[in-house]
Amino acid sequence: MNHKSLNTLVVCCCATITAIAQPQKRNVDYVNPFIGTEVVRPIVCGNTFPGACYPFGMVQLSPDTKRQVKGGYDYLPSGYDHKRDSISDFSFTHLNGAGAQDLYDLMMMPSTGEADSLMYLDWYATPFDHNSEKAKAGYYAVRLLNGIDIELTASCHTGMMRIRYPEAKPQSLVIDLSYSEKNYWRGSHGCIDARVEMVNDSTLCGYRMVDGWQRCRRVAFYIQFSRPIHHWVTKGFGFVTDSTRMVTGPDTKVCLDFEPSTQPLLIKTALSPLSEANARENMLTENPGWDMEKVINHTEEAWQKELENITVEGTDKQKTIFYTALYHAYIQPNTFNDCNGQYMKANYESGVVEKGHTYYTTLSLWDTFRAAHPLYTLLKPERVADFVESMLRQYDSYGFLPIWQLWGTENFGMIGNPAIPILVDAALKHIPGVDAERVYKAVKGTSINEHLNSPWRIWNKYGYIPVDLLNQSVSITLELAYGDACVARLAKYLGKSQDYVFFHQRSQFYKNLYRSDKGFFWPKDSHGNWTPFDPVKYGETWYYPITENNGWQYLFSVPHDVEGLVQLMGGAKAFEKKLDEYFTLVTPPDPNGDFGGMIGQYTHGNEPTHHDTYLYNYTSHPDKGRYYMNQIMQEMYTDDAIGYVGNDDCGQTSAWYVLSAMGFYPLDAASGEYELGCPQLTKATVSLPNGRTLTIKTNRRNATQYKMRRILWNGHPLKGHTINHQQLMKGGTLEFVFK
Repeated sequence: MNHKSLNTLVVCCCATITAIAQPQKRNVDYVNPFIGTEVVRPIVCGNTFPGACYPFGMVQLSPDTKRQVKGGYDYLPSGYDHKRDSISDFSFTHLNGAGAQDLYDLMMMPSTGEADSLMYLDWYATPFDHNSEKAKAGYYAVRLLNGIDIELTASCHTGMMRIRYPEAKPQSLVIDLSYSEKNYWRGSHGCIDARVEMVNDSTLCGYRMVDGWQRCRRVAFYIQFSRPIHHWVTKGFGFVTDSTRMVTGPDTKVCLDFEPSTQPLLIKTALSPLSEANARENMLTENPGWDMEKVINHTEEAWQKELENITVEGTDKQKTIFYTALYHAYIQPNTFNDCNGQYMKANYESGVVEKGHTYYTTLSLWDTFRAAHPLYTLLKPERVADFVESMLRQYDSYGFLPIWQLWGTENFGMIGNPAIPILVDAALKHIPGVDAERVYKAVKGTSINEHLNSPWRIWNKYGYIPVDLLNQSVSITLELAYGDACVARLAKYLGKSQDYVFFHQRSQFYKNLYRSDKGFFWPKDSHGNWTPFDPVKYGETWYYPITENNGWQYLFSVPHDVEGLVQLMGGAKAFEKKLDEYFTLVTPPDPNGDFGGMIGQYTHGNEPTHHDTYLYNYTSHPDKGRYYMNQIMQEMYTDDAIGYVGNDDCGQTSAWYVLSAMGFYPLDAASGEYELGCPQLTKATVSLPNGRTLTIKTNRRNATQYKMRRILWNGHPLKGHTINHQQLMKGGTLEFVFK
């Protein structure tokens, strides 16, 4: 063999070895928790957080970049803005993508000051460099400019911190239980009671009670340190005391000093909605040791398990956006029972779930009924029965189904009865463990009982919600009509013919607010008179006929009766013309923060519009809709810190992308039908729970393609523009052939 051949062989062998040495990326490796963390302007952003959390877990341990403002702190629902360069604290509970702020429980901040001096400070913000930040599923790390290195991880009920202090500096920690936020719906609020007790020189326990967006919220905790506390200072009811073993009061704060050490300080914290004893049990059950790498790896593997039943092919950018969206969809609903099965009911009593089951909270249902919950029925059906059971338990203890449930209790965050389509959908899809008769009792009972923003006596009397009797009247009319359609659907399935007729008739009440001479749903008073209204104008949500939108954006909110809406507008041609105007009418920007990602009057930043591009399937030009779907996915979902054009709203905006990128979407979330759209991926393979496989593939060659030649199911052309859930769950191949 000559030298040239030998050199060639060596090069080839080295290349082969290099290729072998590089591990193949798993689904979890594409998750980028920084996506959606940058605030473009208030609210119009993903409002996601970059910290550590477990799939559907209780703890979300993440940095906060809050700023002090007059009367409290500035408005930042997730607690974090990627544009900011100071971290104010690390806290153990966060909302993913919400439009309202709450939680931020158990604020901790390491410092190189001393406890005695730290106690008299009100603010602990420390600069940091974003280049030092690292985040992956279940892990976050940062270096503060004072030289402190911090790492975070989480299990389901616990959070863990590893802190490395700089040499020759004091090693201290502030724990502030008084820390709270101002909510723009309910005004000033805060901690109303708290307690911290020193169990021994390396263990603390206690609780705090907060009256905020979520009222009377109790969080118990159990904290362990890897080395003893050398000195501590406490504050309660305004009194600062040296080394008192217990402190109480709404302003409770403790500052801890630790002996200098070259070893990192490890902190384990367990939470419980019920008691310190349960928090301790959660710690002993879930994270008894001090091996942080073990917890990091365990949580990463838990995320991989959640993500691995769907494999997609496409560019690395597409995979990053896709798997991060799936990650965001799986952060919540959140586990709310302790390891022993105990949980707090919606009426503040204690309940117990059976072994092997989970009680869930953080139910942003007005957002998530549209895509996130249909996504769960497809990809996580094994969790759906517990989601449903959790909602039914609120009905049993509280009298009606959840609207916006946070930390176990109802906060009436939105309108209508958004749990109804979720429960009806699960029953009609025959999700194992879902009792259709029990579901029907709850959805019917909720539909005929009065509660905030669901005024059924007014609904029955007028056939619409009069604008002079209730704010958000147009939106509530449309939402109630949809809920009634879902109840009617389940009544029909169960053979309850009389109920079916009653609820079906009410589902048509939406027509009573359609003003044909204006071409919009229009506010009407209790005397039957139309009232002044501008369909382009945005109003303050609680004092306007439309919720978080304008008249254009609620015009198409009749998912249960699109054919009826088409006829109401004058037929298919008139309907298409109205859609064309909707997507092309440009008006001056409005300061209302709920709007982002506008195409004409369409705004992808808020949920009621999420099905609108798919309405073109009801016209003779469905490719018009695909054009806008493609534009949204190409321009409004990115792999950087901006990420989203609007609130992720507990995974709803992410779920829209996941489903749409695969090529279908539930225009009517409780119909079991998916509208066919414009897939972005080369291929997606879903491992179904019955051992079957669903494959979606395309011949898409570039990002500008959107026109469709044909769509095939198992090699045969699909008739119509939908495919149903039962077809997909049987497995098979859905093929999109682009022109």
